[in-house]
Amino acid sequence: MVATEALGGIRVDTATIVGAVVILVVAALLARAVRVIFSAAADRFVERGARLRLAIPLMKFLIYGAAIYTIVGPLFQVSQTQALAFAGVFGAALGFGLKDFFANVLGGIVVSLEMPYQMGDRVEIDDHYGEVIDVGVRATRLQTPDDNVVAVPNYLALTGPVSNANTGAPEMMVVTELHVAPEADLDRARAIVEEAVSTSRHLAADRSITVLVEDHPRYRTVRAKAYVTNLDAEFAFKSDVTRRALRAFDAEGIPTPSPMPWDDDGPGA
Repeated sequence: MVATEALGGIRVDTATIVGAVVILVVAALLARAVRVIFSAAADRFVERGARLRLAIPLMKFLIYGAAIYTIVGPLFQVSQTQALAFAGVFGAALGFGLKDFFANVLGGIVVSLEMPYQMGDRVEIDDHYGEVIDVGVRATRLQTPDDNVVAVPNYLALTGPVSNANTGAPEMMVVTELHVAPEADLDRARAIVEEAVSTSRHLAADRSITVLVEDHPRYRTVRAKAYVTNLDAEFAFKSDVTRRALRAFDAEGIPTPSPMPWDDDGPGA
């Protein structure tokens, strides 16, 4: 057996090296098993899927941390008090350098516990809107209407508002806005929009339809609020209602603003 004394009494021999390799292999196998088991459980129990997936990297961190301590402790002959002191100093330094990372991890834990959104929800976080396709430790991934995938840091769920359009429900409300000129026949415009909404093939059955009118200095807004049959129909519904309503506006001579109006506090104000 070969033994070496170096670096202030560190013991390195064949048994130590073999033991370290065995510990790392066992840790890797445990980490892989945790990933497989928790992923399978997340697929089976959909409602708790986000929490189970979030636990995977945390369990890996604990497994590898315990493995490293098991290897390094005897190697450096570190006492429990010294190990705790070193962990405190290292943790403080690491926390200062990676404060944003840990803020995101904390945000991921809060998201998994409070569940402001879950997989499949349509949410808006920090001006990013889309479908939640993954809730990770560091970020929540959204698939936008343009099929882009945006990774939104989890700490934004703690520091800013989160708008959830469906909160786990298979249906969601969709708001469609159309603008008409101030001199337009509002009653007729409202009836046209309501007809376009009520006859859309994407409309959810047994759900109420609300059509509101808002007055602005240079235009008026007809706002329709209705539920769609499924989340994927959100934009198809808005396009269908807008297209058919505008066609009816043209057919009946209902004028629309030109050029397109801005809000009162917008560039055209």
